Amino acid sequence: MAEAESVIGTPDSAGADESAAPEERPQPKGKRKIAALFVVAALAYLLDLGSKMLVVAKLEGHEPIKVIGDLLRFEAVRNPGAAFGMGEAFTIIFTCIAAVVIVVIIRLARKLYSLPWAIALGLLLGGALGNLTDRIFRSPGVFEGAVVDFIAPAHFAVFNLADSAIVCGGILIVLLSFRGLDPDGTVHKD
Repeated sequence: MAEAESVIGTPDSAGADESAAPEERPQPKGKRKIAALFVVAALAYLLDLGSKMLVVAKLEGHEPIKVIGDLLRFEAVRNPGAAFGMGEAFTIIFTCIAAVVIVVIIRLARKLYSLPWAIALGLLLGGALGNLTDRIFRSPGVFEGAVVDFIAPAHFAVFNLADSAIVCGGILIVLLSFRGLDPDGTVHKD
Protein backbone atom coordinates (compact mmCIF):
# COMPACT_ATOMS: atom_id res chain seq x y z
CA MET A 1 0.00 0.00 0.00
CA ALA A 2 2.81 2.40 0.90
CA GLU A 3 4.49 1.65 -2.43
CA ALA A 4 1.32 2.54 -4.32
CA GLU A 5 1.03 5.78 -2.39
CA SER A 6 4.67 6.70 -3.03
CA VAL A 7 4.10 6.28 -6.77
CA ILE A 8 1.29 8.80 -6.62
CA GLY A 9 3.13 11.84 -5.28
CA THR A 10 1.45 15.21 -5.03
CA PRO A 11 2.46 18.17 -7.16
CA ASP A 12 2.57 20.58 -4.22
CA SER A 13 4.65 18.22 -2.08
CA ALA A 14 7.30 17.55 -4.74
CA GLY A 15 8.91 20.96 -4.73
CA ALA A 16 7.31 22.72 -1.81
CA ASP A 17 9.44 25.23 0.00
CA GLU A 18 9.55 23.92 3.55
CA SER A 19 10.73 27.30 4.88
CA ALA A 20 7.62 29.10 3.65
CA ALA A 21 5.04 29.98 6.26
CA PRO A 22 1.90 27.80 6.18
CA GLU A 23 -0.27 30.73 5.07
CA GLU A 24 2.07 31.40 2.11
CA ARG A 25 1.91 27.84 0.74
CA PRO A 26 -0.56 27.30 -2.07
CA GLN A 27 -3.65 25.37 -1.04
CA PRO A 28 -3.92 21.93 -2.63
CA LYS A 29 -6.32 21.70 -5.54
CA GLY A 30 -6.97 18.01 -4.91
CA LYS A 31 -10.14 18.53 -2.88
CA ARG A 32 -12.22 19.17 -6.01
CA LYS A 33 -10.77 16.06 -7.63
CA ILE A 34 -11.61 14.00 -4.55
CA ALA A 35 -15.14 15.41 -4.60
CA ALA A 36 -15.43 14.52 -8.29
CA LEU A 37 -14.26 10.97 -7.55
CA PHE A 38 -16.90 10.49 -4.87
CA VAL A 39 -19.68 12.12 -6.92
CA VAL A 40 -18.93 9.85 -9.89
CA ALA A 41 -18.74 6.84 -7.54
CA ALA A 42 -22.05 7.74 -5.90
CA LEU A 43 -23.79 8.20 -9.27
CA ALA A 44 -22.43 4.89 -10.60
CA TYR A 45 -23.41 3.12 -7.38
CA LEU A 46 -26.91 4.58 -7.20
CA LEU A 47 -27.64 3.88 -10.87
CA ASP A 48 -26.47 0.29 -10.42
CA LEU A 49 -28.39 -0.21 -7.18
CA GLY A 50 -31.58 1.31 -8.60
CA SER A 51 -31.40 -0.75 -11.78
CA LYS A 52 -30.87 -3.97 -9.82
CA MET A 53 -33.79 -3.19 -7.51
CA LEU A 54 -35.99 -2.60 -10.54
CA VAL A 55 -34.80 -5.81 -12.22
CA VAL A 56 -35.44 -7.91 -9.09
CA ALA A 57 -38.88 -6.37 -8.58
CA LYS A 58 -40.12 -6.36 -12.19
CA LEU A 59 -38.06 -8.81 -14.23
CA GLU A 60 -36.96 -11.69 -12.04
CA GLY A 61 -39.15 -14.72 -12.68
CA HIS A 62 -40.51 -13.23 -15.91
CA GLU A 63 -39.67 -13.62 -19.57
CA PRO A 64 -36.74 -11.52 -20.86
CA ILE A 65 -37.60 -8.17 -22.42
CA LYS A 66 -36.39 -7.65 -25.98
CA VAL A 67 -34.89 -4.18 -26.21
CA ILE A 68 -33.41 -4.31 -29.72
CA GLY A 69 -34.82 -7.41 -31.40
CA ASP A 70 -32.51 -10.37 -30.84
CA LEU A 71 -29.47 -8.09 -30.40
CA LEU A 72 -30.19 -6.88 -26.87
CA ARG A 73 -32.55 -8.02 -24.15
CA PHE A 74 -33.00 -7.50 -20.42
CA GLU A 75 -32.94 -10.78 -18.52
CA ALA A 76 -32.57 -11.25 -14.76
CA VAL A 77 -29.63 -13.54 -13.98
CA ARG A 78 -27.98 -14.25 -10.61
CA ASN A 79 -24.21 -14.56 -11.07
CA PRO A 80 -22.23 -16.00 -8.13
CA GLY A 81 -18.98 -15.90 -10.11
CA ALA A 82 -16.88 -13.23 -11.76
CA ALA A 83 -17.20 -11.82 -15.27
CA PHE A 84 -18.80 -14.19 -17.76
CA GLY A 85 -20.00 -16.40 -14.90
CA MET A 86 -16.55 -17.87 -14.32
CA GLY A 87 -15.25 -18.81 -10.89
CA GLU A 88 -18.53 -19.58 -9.14
CA ALA A 89 -16.65 -21.44 -6.39
CA PHE A 90 -14.59 -18.33 -5.58
CA THR A 91 -17.35 -15.87 -4.65
CA ILE A 92 -15.76 -15.02 -1.31
CA ILE A 93 -12.43 -14.28 -3.04
CA PHE A 94 -14.15 -11.86 -5.44
CA THR A 95 -15.78 -10.21 -2.43
CA CYS A 96 -12.38 -9.73 -0.78
CA ILE A 97 -10.84 -8.39 -4.00
CA ALA A 98 -13.66 -5.84 -4.37
CA ALA A 99 -13.18 -4.75 -0.75
CA VAL A 100 -9.42 -4.32 -1.26
CA VAL A 101 -9.98 -2.29 -4.46
CA ILE A 102 -12.36 0.01 -2.58
CA VAL A 103 -9.89 0.55 0.28
CA VAL A 104 -6.99 1.24 -2.12
CA ILE A 105 -9.01 3.78 -4.13
CA ILE A 106 -10.14 5.60 -0.98
CA ARG A 107 -6.56 5.70 0.39
CA LEU A 108 -5.14 6.96 -2.90
CA ALA A 109 -7.86 9.58 -3.30
CA ARG A 110 -6.12 12.05 -0.98
CA LYS A 111 -3.21 12.29 -3.43
CA LEU A 112 -5.38 12.72 -6.50
CA TYR A 113 -4.86 15.85 -8.60
CA SER A 114 -6.20 14.81 -12.00
CA LEU A 115 -9.87 15.11 -12.98
CA PRO A 116 -9.72 12.34 -15.62
CA TRP A 117 -8.17 10.01 -13.02
CA ALA A 118 -10.84 11.06 -10.51
CA ILE A 119 -13.55 10.09 -13.00
CA ALA A 120 -11.86 6.77 -13.81
CA LEU A 121 -11.33 5.86 -10.16
CA GLY A 122 -14.87 7.02 -9.34
CA LEU A 123 -16.26 4.62 -11.95
CA LEU A 124 -14.16 1.78 -10.50
CA LEU A 125 -15.20 2.64 -6.95
CA GLY A 126 -18.91 2.90 -7.78
CA GLY A 127 -18.87 -0.35 -9.74
CA ALA A 128 -16.95 -2.22 -7.06
CA LEU A 129 -19.34 -0.94 -4.38
CA GLY A 130 -22.33 -1.98 -6.49
CA ASN A 131 -21.18 -5.55 -6.93
CA LEU A 132 -19.87 -5.74 -3.34
CA THR A 133 -23.31 -4.74 -2.08
CA ASP A 134 -24.77 -7.73 -3.93
CA ARG A 135 -22.06 -10.04 -2.58
CA ILE A 136 -22.81 -8.95 0.99
CA PHE A 137 -26.62 -8.62 1.02
CA ARG A 138 -27.99 -11.05 -1.57
CA SER A 139 -28.60 -14.76 -1.19
CA PRO A 140 -27.26 -17.33 -0.57
CA GLY A 141 -25.50 -15.45 2.26
CA VAL A 142 -23.14 -12.76 3.47
CA PHE A 143 -19.97 -12.53 1.33
CA GLU A 144 -21.33 -15.28 -0.93
CA GLY A 145 -24.19 -13.41 -2.57
CA ALA A 146 -24.86 -13.63 -6.28
CA VAL A 147 -24.64 -10.44 -8.33
CA VAL A 148 -27.76 -9.40 -10.26
CA ASP A 149 -26.97 -9.16 -13.97
CA PHE A 150 -29.53 -8.17 -16.57
CA ILE A 151 -28.05 -6.57 -19.72
CA ALA A 152 -27.88 -9.42 -22.22
CA PRO A 153 -26.40 -8.62 -25.64
CA ALA A 154 -26.57 -11.38 -28.25
CA HIS A 155 -23.57 -13.71 -28.18
CA PHE A 156 -22.08 -12.06 -25.11
CA ALA A 157 -22.19 -12.46 -21.32
CA VAL A 158 -24.96 -10.93 -19.23
CA PHE A 159 -23.73 -7.97 -17.16
CA ASN A 160 -24.96 -5.00 -15.09
CA LEU A 161 -24.27 -1.27 -14.73
CA ALA A 162 -21.57 -1.88 -12.07
CA ASP A 163 -19.70 -4.09 -14.52
CA SER A 164 -20.04 -1.37 -17.16
CA ALA A 165 -18.67 1.26 -14.77
CA ILE A 166 -15.70 -0.96 -13.89
CA VAL A 167 -14.89 -1.65 -17.54
CA CYS A 168 -15.23 2.03 -18.54
CA GLY A 169 -13.06 3.09 -15.60
CA GLY A 170 -10.45 0.48 -16.51
CA ILE A 171 -10.39 1.57 -20.16
CA LEU A 172 -10.02 5.20 -19.10
CA ILE A 173 -7.10 4.30 -16.81
CA VAL A 174 -5.36 2.49 -19.66
CA LEU A 175 -5.87 5.48 -21.98
CA LEU A 176 -4.61 7.92 -19.35
CA SER A 177 -1.56 5.75 -18.74
CA PHE A 178 -0.77 5.59 -22.45
CA ARG A 179 -1.07 9.38 -22.65
CA GLY A 180 1.39 9.69 -19.75
CA LEU A 181 -1.02 11.37 -17.32
CA ASP A 182 -0.43 10.33 -13.73
CA PRO A 183 -3.05 10.47 -10.96
CA ASP A 184 -1.12 13.32 -9.33
CA GLY A 185 -1.68 15.45 -12.44
CA THR A 186 1.84 15.25 -13.80
CA VAL A 187 2.50 14.27 -17.39
CA HIS A 188 5.48 12.14 -18.28
CA LYS A 189 6.79 11.06 -21.64
CA ASP A 190 8.53 7.70 -21.74
